[in-house]
Amino acid sequence: MSLESSRFPPLADQAESLGRAVLVVFLAFAGALVVTGLVGQALIETGLLVREELSGRVGLSVLQFVGFGIGVAAYLGFADDWRLIRAHLPGLRDLGAIGAGIFVILLSAAGVGQLLAALGVDVAQNQVIAVGQSNPEYFLYMIPVSLLFVGPFEELVFRGGVQGLLRRTYGPWIAVALATTLFGAMHTVALIGGSGSVLAYVAVAAVLGLVLGVAYELTENLVVPAVIHGAYNSVLFAVQYAVATGAVPA
Repeated sequence: MSLESSRFPPLADQAESLGRAVLVVFLAFAGALVVTGLVGQALIETGLLVREELSGRVGLSVLQFVGFGIGVAAYLGFADDWRLIRAHLPGLRDLGAIGAGIFVILLSAAGVGQLLAALGVDVAQNQVIAVGQSNPEYFLYMIPVSLLFVGPFEELVFRGGVQGLLRRTYGPWIAVALATTLFGAMHTVALIGGSGSVLAYVAVAAVLGLVLGVAYELTENLVVPAVIHGAYNSVLFAVQYAVATGAVPA
């Protein structure tokens, strides 16, 4: 664990670090576009995927996050910087951190949600939720997708790549704050709602990103925030499925 005080780097170093972090995000999204566009289209043309069917939507989601990984791998290969990613099989301490992280992130999400509701602030809706509300079975498919693809590949981008690069220049705490800001802002591309509700969603995502960023710094193991992230999404999808099918009241 390395939580030394953040430094004040020269402006040139700050600009380079931020530029590299933004480049990682750009390459991740570019990878997602390329993989879903080329591989996804090829699968659709061969009939292996049908865009309008449930399996097609799930398959394209999987390809999107695989594209994230390919984009980050492209940066790591070009920069010859594979040591940037800190990951290993979790030990007992990591497993404890995962359990604590899941508890904290669910509690944080509930607390922020209640605060926004008390203030009368609407939160924008993610397009994934909108799809699932019209076909609740989609939520069940997204549980394993979250655990195997969404959590690992989003954390590879924002904690492994972005936070890792920023840490080298700014130290851990500023790196966590900046990576969290980018993490929240990038979610705007998948939101439905007005500007106020979008900002509210970004704030919620930023709080969750903060928990994930701290978990990564404390454990120095990318597996920890990846599992926490995937588990958090899975719980949300399970709850959404229960609500959409009437198992629990909305």
